[in-house]
Amino acid sequence: MKNLSNRVLLLSLVFVLALSGLVSAKVVEVEFWHSMTGARLEVLKTVVDGFNAINPEQQILPVLVGTYEEGLARFLAAYPVKQEPGIIGVYEVGTQAMHDSGMIIPAYQIPGMLGQEWDFGQYIRPIVSYYSKDGNLWSWPFASSTAMIYYNADHLRQAGLDPDKPPTTWDEMHEYGLKLLEAGVVKNALSFGWPDWMLENQLALHDLEYANAGNGRKGYPTEVSWPNEFTDKLMTKWSEMAKDKVWIYGGAEYNANGAFQTGELTFLMQSTSSLDGILRTVGDKFEVRTTFLPRLSNEYPRGSSLIGGNSLYVSNQVTQEELEVIFEFFKYLSRTEVDVYWHKNTGYFPSTNAAVQALMNSGWFKDSPNHLTAFLQILSGKTDSDASAGMRMGVFAQAREWARDAIEKISRGEDQRAAMEYSARQIKGLLADYNEFIK
Repeated sequence: MKNLSNRVLLLSLVFVLALSGLVSAKVVEVEFWHSMTGARLEVLKTVVDGFNAINPEQQILPVLVGTYEEGLARFLAAYPVKQEPGIIGVYEVGTQAMHDSGMIIPAYQIPGMLGQEWDFGQYIRPIVSYYSKDGNLWSWPFASSTAMIYYNADHLRQAGLDPDKPPTTWDEMHEYGLKLLEAGVVKNALSFGWPDWMLENQLALHDLEYANAGNGRKGYPTEVSWPNEFTDKLMTKWSEMAKDKVWIYGGAEYNANGAFQTGELTFLMQSTSSLDGILRTVGDKFEVRTTFLPRLSNEYPRGSSLIGGNSLYVSNQVTQEELEVIFEFFKYLSRTEVDVYWHKNTGYFPSTNAAVQALMNSGWFKDSPNHLTAFLQILSGKTDSDASAGMRMGVFAQAREWARDAIEKISRGEDQRAAMEYSARQIKGLLADYNEFIK
């Protein structure tokens, strides 16, 4: 009896000590600043919740910090006073600024700092190429996208146009738009999301550099390459479409999405990241299809559409324990099932080759061709030139504002060459100031 009591007492003590250990176990939390809104916000929450559920002592705390531009500005301001997060999602425009900041741990260094190894060859090549410097990956692949055309197939049928043959050039886009207006289907046929990015994509699609110094990849650029012969032709065409009411300026970022979703537009040039939000919003109101971005003409070489979206950067002020949490989270994001879920529910590219293979094996792209469009567009494009690889510029966010200013002026009928020249001069001044600061 005495032995039994001793055993019970011993078991009770072990149980109490175990509970005490659980209570006192240190939970390491890492803030993750992001700019995901709308449908993407709920998907991100699900992903983070999944990680936190299997890692009770390692927790990621997602914090919405406004637009991409606002998030980058907040990070740069918070770092000096050590109020920055461990992880921040920065849009592709902020790549050079983050590289120059001295505030981050390059992604390729993280595994070694923790005594581990990681195969960065598992990620999609165009994504790795965009975010690499001197052959090394500096930010973690996460939410990569590109631009494509969304179109209302029902509208084309109503105008007597074949929905299986969407426009492939700007001349065809203009012609389709006029027919849609003449048929009374819409009052305006086309609008853009991220109009500044659409200019960048048009240059890259035709393998033309946005700025000098090898598109900012061979050194710090001092001026943009436009206006030039190509942009003269492209902006003249956009001016003509605006005059004919085929193209209407839709504002910045995602502002134009609403008009497309309510059937006021036939064509929308927008990021792939809007795909699932658009499909859910439209539902069965009309048939949404997607296709490649239009080209000006075949007299120019073929390049590629650009990587957009965001990648993840790590502050170099995190503790060793926080870095361990961050790396575990990054590994979780790279799991095939997580990568597949993220792609299927947002429209962002899958980041890993394994996820692409899994999607192909399951018949996903066959069943949902809208998710395949942009992926085919970027994989079939040229990737071995500075122009098609994408621009690097420390003041890219500010440069975009000036590019957008020029495009808005052109949409209102102002002289396209004068608008482009004025914005190019403003960007040249920004570059001079930045280059002087960096030196």
